[in-house]
Amino acid sequence: MHIRRDDPAAPYVAALLAHHLTELRGNMAEFAFALDATGLAAPEVTFWTAWRGETLVGFVALKQLDFDHGELKSMRAAPEARGTGVGRALLTHVIEEAQARGYCRLSLETGTADLHAPAVALYRSAGFIDTNAFADYRPSPHNQFLTLSLRES
Repeated sequence: MHIRRDDPAAPYVAALLAHHLTELRGNMAEFAFALDATGLAAPEVTFWTAWRGETLVGFVALKQLDFDHGELKSMRAAPEARGTGVGRALLTHVIEEAQARGYCRLSLETGTADLHAPAVALYRSAGFIDTNAFADYRPSPHNQFLTLSLRES
């Protein structure tokens, strides 16, 4: 698998990004905070795609919240690539990038619906723990917040 920095508005990203947004908005309505291509192209956001050969198998983004705090955004494995290590590879990539940037903390917001359970299990296996709402988020029954300390113990 190859992970590369990419353009979220690229035509080859459109179908997977549309699937991601449709699924989240369909399950979470106004509590879905996933970014569209414009949001993923913002200056404070870095976007990567994952490839197996010529096949797009996933994407992920990292948003800089402040000088030492990043947010994992819009991590998605393509439906046909779920369970094949794409999510773990993307998560590892973002954690390593956050560490390289000198962030002390990496946080994320995700849903509480059953469809989020595999991702939440992945985040917890990487050391993420529950935290309070951060940035501009407000807590709701539809959202949960996780964080990972990047400081060495």
